[in-house]
Amino acid sequence: MTDLPWSTLVAAAGIVALAYVVYGLTGFGASMVAIPFLAHLFPLRFAVPMMLLFDLCAGLLLGLRHYRLVDHRELLRLAPWLLAGMAGGVTLLVHAGERWLLGLLSGFVLAYASWSLLGRAPLRTASPRWSVPAGLFGGAFTALYGTGGPIYTLYLARRLADKHVLRASIGVLIFCTALVRLGLFTGSGFYDQPGLLALALALMPAAALGFFAGSRVHARLPPQRAIKAVWLLLIVGGLSLLLRVWTLDSAV
Repeated sequence: MTDLPWSTLVAAAGIVALAYVVYGLTGFGASMVAIPFLAHLFPLRFAVPMMLLFDLCAGLLLGLRHYRLVDHRELLRLAPWLLAGMAGGVTLLVHAGERWLLGLLSGFVLAYASWSLLGRAPLRTASPRWSVPAGLFGGAFTALYGTGGPIYTLYLARRLADKHVLRASIGVLIFCTALVRLGLFTGSGFYDQPGLLALALALMPAAALGFFAGSRVHARLPPQRAIKAVWLLLIVGGLSLLLRVWTLDSAV
């Protein structure tokens, strides 16, 4: 990973920048956009911890900048279930096969994007009991791929009516889960991989430019006008992952 071709570096920078445009626009979704495409360039166990470093910076900028708006009660309700889900997710990431992990990710991305694109019922207030499955599944997918944001966002969107409180709460939640993942990934040895930290540093400007571009769009443009393009992008990424899984299967 230390001597990447320029074409790979440019492709990775473009993927990361696009992912953080989406993050700046919606408050989540960077890894969901990036990982399906980065998986064509790098092993999943390399791409996921690299994206985590960007999530830490973005979560700091988005969530902690509006910390006073955060709904702490809802985050504390989610916290124990998120931690349990993350413990299970990182165990799978360490031990499961690459093909199995890619197949699960492609299925999750395609299901979520298709459901979102085809239209959803109006949001209704959810019972606090939904914090249990939202935390467990959100935590597991957060540890596995960094893609748990949509799961607990669905829960929080049904609990928090104010969109500014929702966005700030999601930002802080992403930042806090990123800190936990950093500890889990460091303990699992993911950051000992040659070239990972150097590549993350090289791609950091692309992530920052994407984030600030997305934040400007968020301030000027209703996200609904761009969100369908995001779902289509996710479908493309999910389908490309299915092709990747098939290729790995054929090579065995």
